Amino acid sequence: MKIKKEFILREIVGDIVLVPINKSTSKFDGLITMNEIGKFIWENIESAKDEEELLQRILDEYEVERDVAKADLDEFLGKLKEIDII
Repeated sequence: MKIKKEFILREIVGDIVLVPINKSTSKFDGLITMNEIGKFIWENIESAKDEEELLQRILDEYEVERDVAKADLDEFLGKLKEIDII
């Protein structure tokens, strides 16, 4: 999956956020906050060949049940698609 390069990941006072840059600042007013797993997904989304590989990376990194990780991954990717980031 490709990330639109109009957002950058930053840690601000302990919060993990996506910040719009360039043209996105006029289309998207605000920041997107995420947790550690969201950050992990963001950092691995482009290098994973597909969602299944991304899911496996999450399972390898975190102690979480497969069905829970899959549901969370689907929700997170759905939100990114909804706001046209991927």
